Amino acid sequence: MKKYDVVALGELLIDFTENGTSAQGNPIYEANPGGAPCNVLSMLTKLGRKTAFIGKVGQDIFGNRLRTVLEEVGIDTSNLVTDGEARTTLAFVETFPDGDRDFSFYRNPGADMMLAEEEVDTELLKDTAVFHFGTLSMTHEGVRSATKKAIAAAKEAGAVISFDPNLREPLWKSLDDAREQVAYGLSQCDVLKISDNEIQWFTGEEDYDAGICRLRAQYDIPLIVLSMGKEGSRAYYKDLRVEAAPFLQEKTIETTGAGDTFGGCCLNYVLEYGLHNFDKARLKEMLTFANAAASIITTRKGALRVMPDKEEIQVQIEENMKCGKNG
Repeated sequence: MKKYDVVALGELLIDFTENGTSAQGNPIYEANPGGAPCNVLSMLTKLGRKTAFIGKVGQDIFGNRLRTVLEEVGIDTSNLVTDGEARTTLAFVETFPDGDRDFSFYRNPGADMMLAEEEVDTELLKDTAVFHFGTLSMTHEGVRSATKKAIAAAKEAGAVISFDPNLREPLWKSLDDAREQVAYGLSQCDVLKISDNEIQWFTGEEDYDAGICRLRAQYDIPLIVLSMGKEGSRAYYKDLRVEAAPFLQEKTIETTGAGDTFGGCCLNYVLEYGLHNFDKARLKEMLTFANAAASIITTRKGALRVMPDKEEIQVQIEENMKCGKNG
């Protein structure tokens, strides 16, 4: 038995999301704690899993607040490092009428970029069942080395490696650089969570199945879960291709954190059944649960502090079944 179910490494930042307008007609921004890896950990913690985070924040009001938030939701912060010079990364989120969004990052440099290889606590990685990472910790050389060190330590200890590209184009010097690092992540992972636009971008295939087929021909990834927004999700496992319908919400206000919520729920099923014990029914159950959870988070500002619990997700599934949806 490992001490931690999931350890993640990556960015921890503030998402400034629009929340109304002032009397003068100016947008009002709410400072929501965010960062994809910690969103994933928060969802897992809400489901009763033991989690820990490896990353870096600034010695400023936002860094202090983020550390407090992680501790409040139950994520181990023993390897959350504070940088005395670089400020905590900020992201301003523009939300479109359909709930989709665009990001403007203040990260030049941000503290998360400054995590050094020697600051990674390999003892955490020896004691986790799953290690999760994305690509925001691979945009610059120093933190890239730290990420690769963590992956190697986790693999050596027998952890399942989980990867979500979570591509944010403005943060890369070039998309060729991004492609190289995504390819590295794909070569290392056992579980891949990828979005519809990412599979199209990486493979050049408009058809999702064709893109996944191309990916699987090049990389030996046991489980791939594909999030498709309003089209639902799919899982590709051995010779199985399983699809689940979306849970469309009338009260959707933004999609920030929906993919992370979905990914966290999928990792919960990997922990529950083991990577090599899925069948069609379990994959369908996993996707349905993950879709329901992701739909709930789209009705809330931010994600990290407001993840749904298991009972709330089950209620969402039952309500949809009563209406003849997602059956």
